[in-house]
Amino acid sequence: MFSNYKAQFMGGKKEKFVRLDDLDSNLSFKADMPGKTRIGFSLEGLTGASRSSNKPSKSFRVGMKRGSEGIITLGRSLKSGVSRAVFPEDLKVSGRKIFDPQDKSLLFWNKLLVCSCTLAVSIDPLFLYLPVFRSKEMCLHIDNSLAHTTTTLRTLVDAFYLIRMVLQFRTAYIAPSSRVFGRGELVIDPKQIAKRYTHRYFIVDLLSVLPLPQIVVWRFLHRAKGSDVLATKQALVFIVFLQYIPRFLRFLPLMSELKKTAGVFAESAWAGAVYYLLWFLLSSHIVGAFWYLLAVERRDACWEEACQDSDMCKANANLLYCASERPSNSNWENVTQTVLGSRCAINDTYSAFDYGIYANALTSGVVESEYFISKYFYCLWWGLQNLSTLGQGLETSTYPGEVIFSIAIAIFGLILFALLIGNMQTYLQSMTVRLEEMRIKRRDSEQWMHHRVLPPELRERVRRYDQYKWMETRGVDEESLVQSLPKDLRRDIKRHLCLNLVRRVPLFANMDERLLDAICERLKPSLCTENTYIVREGDPVDEMLFIIRGRLESVTTDGGRSGFFNRGLLKQGDFCGEELLTWALDPKAGSNLPPSTRTVKALTEVEAFALIADEVKYITSQFRRIHSRQVQHTFRFYSQHRRRCRI
Repeated sequence: MFSNYKAQFMGGKKEKFVRLDDLDSNLSFKADMPGKTRIGFSLEGLTGASRSSNKPSKSFRVGMKRGSEGIITLGRSLKSGVSRAVFPEDLKVSGRKIFDPQDKSLLFWNKLLVCSCTLAVSIDPLFLYLPVFRSKEMCLHIDNSLAHTTTTLRTLVDAFYLIRMVLQFRTAYIAPSSRVFGRGELVIDPKQIAKRYTHRYFIVDLLSVLPLPQIVVWRFLHRAKGSDVLATKQALVFIVFLQYIPRFLRFLPLMSELKKTAGVFAESAWAGAVYYLLWFLLSSHIVGAFWYLLAVERRDACWEEACQDSDMCKANANLLYCASERPSNSNWENVTQTVLGSRCAINDTYSAFDYGIYANALTSGVVESEYFISKYFYCLWWGLQNLSTLGQGLETSTYPGEVIFSIAIAIFGLILFALLIGNMQTYLQSMTVRLEEMRIKRRDSEQWMHHRVLPPELRERVRRYDQYKWMETRGVDEESLVQSLPKDLRRDIKRHLCLNLVRRVPLFANMDERLLDAICERLKPSLCTENTYIVREGDPVDEMLFIIRGRLESVTTDGGRSGFFNRGLLKQGDFCGEELLTWALDPKAGSNLPPSTRTVKALTEVEAFALIADEVKYITSQFRRIHSRQVQHTFRFYSQHRRRCRI
């Protein structure tokens, strides 16, 4: 443990630094404990006093002096704000109940938190549906059943959010000064973690989970009076609107942090498109809820304005808001029918009050309905329709609040189209990006073949090759994909794909694993269409081909000898181009490639792995066992055997 230090070059000298977290209190002993090594603490290193010394008092003084210097230096470091940090792999064995920010379980919690934030943002507009008109009593009241349901849902979501806030105090973070290389070091000091969280997002999180809407609703449910309906309605509008600000402020950095940690939020393109579509529906839900409440506000404003012209209505204005126990008053009912019914009529063209964009909410009866499902979906449709059209069909009155709301709908709809719909289009286009690349490549190929006046036979062969390559790889460059992986992972993948094929070669059947790994690592994928000549007899052989799928024809005339003809079929697991091995094993062979003794032609579409001449030469030069007599004898026998194969 005491050798755990870091060495760095500073000022041309090599300095050693000890990790303060590795110092354990069990390493210090009392002076009167026999048989124990006394340790002196110092930032320059750890020094141990010998078990036996001729001058124990001097040794003790030296140790105490060095230890005091180390303690003083440690105190200065702590005062300067140096926080304790470990590497992510050391956090699991540190014994502290601190979470790694890139731990899979914490990433899962972050995704759940994103879902809970989305759910919370969708629950808050439900408070705006609480005010409902009673047509018979001509008064405004609060829907009690919807109030109980909404407050319960909001409390459950806030409880989940509180759990996340507690986890934030136990989640390590990467020290900014350690991001010079690699992932950096994690700060695991609880005080530093708490200080960082309280200075960044704690206030925003606290404002987001304050149960202000629940308090307002519960206060009304327990002491309902006529005047409390108006106060509750106005308070809900103010609180819901203000709490949306910290909720959205916290949601955006949370999404950014999740994307930085996990790379992506949605694993598939369809999931990403559905995610942004849900956000568009959520925006429509918010706009529809505000439209409903503003419609209630306009009708309430009309009632108050009409009451100013009637002395009896003005004296009993509190009866416009339903109480838990409403007194029967026949005179009041007559006033409401004559004054409010005539002055605030909806379908009367001669009415002095213009409801503007809220007329549909009143004529449809949603402001008087306590059936929440029909009311909710009607308002959702209104919001979706006007956000999609940017509010072009809205006919507003001259009321300033209504005009401002219509302008906000147009701007909000434009922003949604620029962000949400644009991201949806990006996700959906990512599903067909390979098809588009293939289409452009085919168009370029057709234009090039037309420009060079290629004959129809060659054009058809080019088209067939492109089509077959697309069917096999789906536009993915497999070679570059594998080459971008780490060496050990690349070796394991090539070993999985090619090892069985290489073992079918008698020459390599009994080779050691190192040689087989070297061969597999250097194999490259190759595609051949039907009737394609791989190599012709007499042409130089530049690669060995290991067949994965398909059939090839191998024909030889033994250098054009009269009356000699030999034909064989190569299938899955076979190979051709063994002349390269003879050439590579011959120490006297020059740089010229060996000629092919056979003509190899593809009878069907063929998938294979190729080993080029330079790689064969490299393998034979690096692995000397391949030059043994037994290996060369096996290869000669196998080559002669292949030449005698007939079908």
